[in-house]
Amino acid sequence: MIKAVFLDIDDTLLSFSGFVRQCMSEGFRHFHLKPFEEEMLPVFERINSGLWQRLERGEITAEQLWEVRWSAIFRELGIDFSGPVFEEYFRAQLFESAIPEPGAMEILNYLKNRYILCAASNGPLLQQLNRLEKGGLTGCFHLIAVSSQIGAQKPDPAFFDYCFDRLRETALPTLAPDEAIMIGDSVTSDIAGGQRYGMKTCLYQKKPRTKPLAVRPDYTIEKLEDITRFL
Repeated sequence: MIKAVFLDIDDTLLSFSGFVRQCMSEGFRHFHLKPFEEEMLPVFERINSGLWQRLERGEITAEQLWEVRWSAIFRELGIDFSGPVFEEYFRAQLFESAIPEPGAMEILNYLKNRYILCAASNGPLLQQLNRLEKGGLTGCFHLIAVSSQIGAQKPDPAFFDYCFDRLRETALPTLAPDEAIMIGDSVTSDIAGGQRYGMKTCLYQKKPRTKPLAVRPDYTIEKLEDITRFL
């Protein structure tokens, strides 16, 4: 029986892709770059995803990701502008961003009356705390766990060790991995990490995938409200 529900933040509860679209459009105008076009977004997504996967594997640090991310994106888009300067702008805007995923507040209100909830995120602690607060989501969680505070990130088992230790100390003394479910949009961090730890998993997949999944989640949903089918 499920007792604890772990939820990713970016592109699960808060729309990171929505923020990126907004930030690129406004930021390109701010710095007098060429106008943002929708086909630029997949370039960001591909480069950013590749860098985050390298970060998850321990091949680069967060600081190295921030150093090269926008330089690589601008190089591919043919934009002659400082990547580090735009990175600083991007992260300042992200700190204040709280665009909710459709149905996020509704599903949290549903879940919080039935389960112990843990926000489980890779990212900078103060940024993620501020975004949850601005989005009005903070009060839904018994625990907010962010990789920069823990010193490990999903899919590293050490990330989940921290979460389970805190939950056992404060709410569920005998919580076992198979009594918890990890819900998120990332196959490599949320699903692979949760499965490796022995948790149930649910993939939030808003668009059909063109490639088969490397790991198979217990559940796949296209809308957050679909969580009510099994929880």
